[in-house]
Amino acid sequence: MNQLNQVIVEGNVVSQPEIREIRNGRHVCVIPIAVNRTYKTSDGEFAKEVSFFDIDTFGKFADLCAKLCPKGRGIRVVGRLKQDRWQSEEGKNHSRVKIVADHVEFKPMFKKINGNDTSVVEGPESVDAEESSPTKKQKLAMLAEAAAAAQSEQEAGEIAF
Repeated sequence: MNQLNQVIVEGNVVSQPEIREIRNGRHVCVIPIAVNRTYKTSDGEFAKEVSFFDIDTFGKFADLCAKLCPKGRGIRVVGRLKQDRWQSEEGKNHSRVKIVADHVEFKPMFKKINGNDTSVVEGPESVDAEESSPTKKQKLAMLAEAAAAAQSEQEAGEIAF
């Protein structure tokens, strides 16, 4: 049985996505995003924290994301975590965790017209990696179910946070 490995992140693209060809002419697009978080410290002050993630997309999905994810665009990604491990020439072990996207939603982009006026640039609202992948509604239902299970376990005292 597979264990649950599902993540949702929402952030802004920090630099132009990098697309490259891998084996058999297939493409991979790496989208670097920043996820901002504001929280209240124990002193009552507000603090900001930024986390950076690389989002990987593959195939036709990669080509589409490379076109639709310019620097600064807000996106929401539903995917899974993947850990890459390798050893350097010096024998040192390295590791990096990435997000492999199954679904990407695009926040509206605004374009300035005549100085201060803005208009929304049209485009698709979301893209799925595969048409056969679970729908957004199914993914959110799975995440909600997992969150409810974790909450009930926490309330029962089975998980220490």
